[in-house]
Amino acid sequence: MQDTFRHQGLRKRLVKELEDLNIKDKKVLEAIEKIPRHFFIDSTFEDNAYENKPFPIGRGQTISNPFTVAYQTALLELKKGDKVLEIGTGSGYQSAVLAELHADVYTIERHQPLSEKAKKVLDKFGYTNVHTFFGDGFKGLPEHAPFDKILITAAAPEIPKKLLQQLKVNGFIVIPLGEGERQQMLRIKRLDNNEYEKETFDYFTFVPMLKGIED
Repeated sequence: MQDTFRHQGLRKRLVKELEDLNIKDKKVLEAIEKIPRHFFIDSTFEDNAYENKPFPIGRGQTISNPFTVAYQTALLELKKGDKVLEIGTGSGYQSAVLAELHADVYTIERHQPLSEKAKKVLDKFGYTNVHTFFGDGFKGLPEHAPFDKILITAAAPEIPKKLLQQLKVNGFIVIPLGEGERQQMLRIKRLDNNEYEKETFDYFTFVPMLKGIED
C-alpha cells in the first residue's frame, strides 16, 4: 500500500471539510492531513478512506469518522509531552493523531487481534511515543499512572472510577457518556484528590465500552 498524491489531495479536501464543520485547532488539522488514514482500514474501503465516515475494523469495532477524532482530540488541549491514556486503540488511527501532536501515548485495547494489528501499523510509521497494551480499559494502566489526559473512544455506560484515580490534578478525561444510540461528550477536570469539574458538549454515536478482554 502506498500514500499517493491522490491520497494526499483527498486528505487536504477532508481537512477543508473539517474546517467547515468548525474544527479550529490547526495542529489537529495538520495531524489529520499528514496521516494516511487508508493504512488503518481494510483495503476494501481504501477509495473511501478520506470521507468523513466510520468504517468497520473487525470484532464489531469501528474506526471513528475523522470529525469525531478531531473533535475529541481538540478537547484534550494537548501540550507537547503530555502523558495520555487512550482507552480503545481500535485501528490505531487516533493513537497516531495523538502521536503527531507529540503526546506520550499509552493505548489499551480489549481485543487482542486489534491491539496486535494496530501495533504493527503504528510501528511501521515509527511512532516511538506510542505504547500499546492488551487489556481491560475500565481498569486503565495503574502501573503507568498518573496521566495528564485520558481519552475514551467508546461509549461508556458510567464514568470509570479507576480511570479518574489515574488522572493527575488539573488533568482531564474526554469521554462519550451514555448507553443507547447517542452519547454526550464530556470533559472532566480533576481539581484535587476528590473534586472534579464537568463540562458537557455535543452528542455522538460510539460502539459500547465493554469490560473484560477478548483474545
